[in-house]
Parts: sequence; structure tokens; C-alpha cells
Amino acid sequence: QVQLVESGGGLVQAGGSLRLSCAASGSIFSINAMGWYRQAPGKQRELVAGISSIGTTDYADSVKGRFTISRDNGKNTVYLQMNSLRPEDTAVYYCKTVARTSAIISLRDYWGQGTQVTVSS
Repeated sequence: QVQLVESGGGLVQAGGSLRLSCAASGSIFSINAMGWYRQAPGKQRELVAGISSIGTTDYADSVKGRFTISRDNGKNTVYLQMNSLRPEDTAVYYCKTVARTSAIISLRDYWGQGTQVTVSS
């Protein structure tokens, strides 16, 4: 199994910054893509940013130019630097990784428990 532990959420004023971290641990053979999703009350979970194993990144239009995703493969950790935060960024942020636990096991998705980000106006 693979466990994901997120940290870095909290309450911030509009225009402020936060940095989220997500560390993967457990029986990891290899990690493919990593990413951050968010879910606001009454809304569906949406992709915020993703990063491939070779560092290719993808962002939701709503966060381009404000958020930056990065990863440290040696630490099995993915980060999300969030700048110029807006009240509409308020949500629970979830980390996801696509990983396998052995050479013969298929890739599968693993999710973190979520961390609350609240942006006040």
C-alpha cells in the first residue's frame, strides 16, 4: 500500500500564499504522475495541477500563473506553491499519486486525506 500525507493548508487572506506538501510512503516500487485536486462545498472535485514523472506540468486555467507544482522524486513528495490566493480557491485540497507497489502490479491511484485551504476576502 501507498500512504499520502498532506500538510500546509490553513487560513490566509486574499492575495496571500500557501505551500502544500504531500509525501508518499509505504510499499512504493515506482511513482508515475502526481497531482493536486480540490473540492469546494457543493462542487465536484477538480484537477488543480499535475506533474509527470519527468516533470511535465499541467494546470487548471483558473490557477495558471498563480500556482506552481513541483516534485522531489528522491523524497516521493509533491508540492503546490499557491500565490495570489483568491476566496474562490477555498476548498479541500487532495493529493493524488499514480504508483505501483511492485514490478508486476498495475499502476493505480492513491489519494491523500485532504487539507483545508480557506481564503478570506
